Amino acid sequence: MLAPSFEEEVARYHLAVPEITRGNPQAVKDLYSRLDDVTLANPLGGIARGWAQVEARLDQASRYYAEGEMLGFETITSYTARDTAYLVETEHFRARVGSGQVAEEFALRVTSIFRREEGLWKLAHRHADTNAHPRARRATAP
Repeated sequence: MLAPSFEEEVARYHLAVPEITRGNPQAVKDLYSRLDDVTLANPLGGIARGWAQVEARLDQASRYYAEGEMLGFETITSYTARDTAYLVETEHFRARVGSGQVAEEFALRVTSIFRREEGLWKLAHRHADTNAHPRARRATAP
């Protein structure tokens, strides 16, 4: 069997990401590298480094959201080299947060970095935050 192309891996990634908002972190976990340098910076704050921390953060995120519905991915750019690739996107989804009764809409600014490991594309870093839309200068000044 041939290893998936980067485009095929992105399609798999797009199917996996919404599972976090439905309480299922396993689909995203399956995409991640297990090497010690993997990282995750998600909207819940901080940066997880190493598989144990990343796995715990994915579990935490999957408990934060409920009844998620993916509204779409807006790909800004992507780049593929021999053994490294990245993807810059805006993710749009709707989900309930915590004990909230009403679903909220979210737009996340996301950068994902992949690398080849044993011929397969693996997620090495994901940074997602809620700064998907430009803000006024005053709102970002210290």
